[in-house]
Amino acid sequence: MTTDFSAPAPTAAVLVIGDEILSGRTQDTNSNTLARFLGPLGIALREIRVVGDIGDEIVAAVNSLRARYTYVFTTGGIGPTHDDITADAMAEAFGVGIGFHPEAMALLAARYSERSEEFNAMRQRMARVPLGASLIKNPVSVAPGFQIENVFVMAGIPSIVQAMLEDVAPRLRRGAVLHAITVNAPVAEGDIAAGLAAIQKTHPDVAIGSYPYYRRDGYGTQLVARGIDKKAVEEVIASIELMVLAAGVQPERLAG
Repeated sequence: MTTDFSAPAPTAAVLVIGDEILSGRTQDTNSNTLARFLGPLGIALREIRVVGDIGDEIVAAVNSLRARYTYVFTTGGIGPTHDDITADAMAEAFGVGIGFHPEAMALLAARYSERSEEFNAMRQRMARVPLGASLIKNPVSVAPGFQIENVFVMAGIPSIVQAMLEDVAPRLRRGAVLHAITVNAPVAEGDIAAGLAAIQKTHPDVAIGSYPYYRRDGYGTQLVARGIDKKAVEEVIASIELMVLAAGVQPERLAG
């Protein structure tokens, strides 16, 4: 793991794979996990894409994303069933063969032996990885993910994704950490939009987000300032707080 502030800031994309996501049967939480994982490393998550269990679409998506971003993280489709086709799609995307990884085979064989379960042909599929890929450790269920160039291929089960990220983190180049401060304002977004635009114009290096909400106890807006320069972010938030006070309501600073 390195931090090189002279190099362009590292970027990332998430590719979520699975018909179950598109059908609504399963809710994707892995994208949120990855966003929260990447932020403190100074890696900007720029895109999240979802594709079904269709080989050509997976290949097209991963080739598009890996060319645009420093890193690509995929989740889903590396299990033992017939619709787990991610490994084959990755091999096709990179133009390499695929085979049984000896270390993965040994890990899985030992796992099923311990559980007195048959290490059958379908379970052995989880040891197939593109040639030249390195394994990503899975301390939860042993079945590994893998890295091929700048693409990290992980399981779809959220607890396994979280566990795999421990092995992924040291492999990543870090960038400058993005600082963020949130202010809650019990005021309509439209009442402060002009003032917010003026603040943004005078602080172009700080991203300002406005997120209205509606609750039983009333409505309001959460205002977020994000930037690499912590002092500049603090200055923007101070200006926002003054603007909210001028609107006749009390701002509340939140964590993050």
